[in-house]
Amino acid sequence: MRVMGLDYGSKTVGVAISDALGLTAQPVETIVRKGENKLRTTYARIRELIAEYEVELIVVGLPKHMDGSVGERAEKSMAFADELRTKTGLSVELVDERMTTVEAGRVLNEAGVSQNKHKEHVDKLAASLILKSWLDAHA
Repeated sequence: MRVMGLDYGSKTVGVAISDALGLTAQPVETIVRKGENKLRTTYARIRELIAEYEVELIVVGLPKHMDGSVGERAEKSMAFADELRTKTGLSVELVDERMTTVEAGRVLNEAGVSQNKHKEHVDKLAASLILKSWLDAHA
């Protein structure tokens, strides 16, 4: 079963896909949109990727505050997850994503990726970290 991991942001959605065995998470792409509420093409691209990779489940990062509380950004991620359920017909699970973007930046630094290239890679790498944490928890 392939699982899709998504890192939902105000203007981007990082996308990662698991291998068929559910052991690894590979960053795929970052979907960029013009504004926070401009989601029609984002949903269309996610549906294309679901078909291409034969995805059966979606995991969306839930950006809780460090104290575990849910703020505005997390509420928007929950609404995005609800809409994904409707638009794809798939199960969508939320995963605590505290510190994944920071971790993704650290990984890019360690890999020698220049700071001006971080923006194009950080969201899809964060999505892969979100997905990997879900895969590890469900191994």
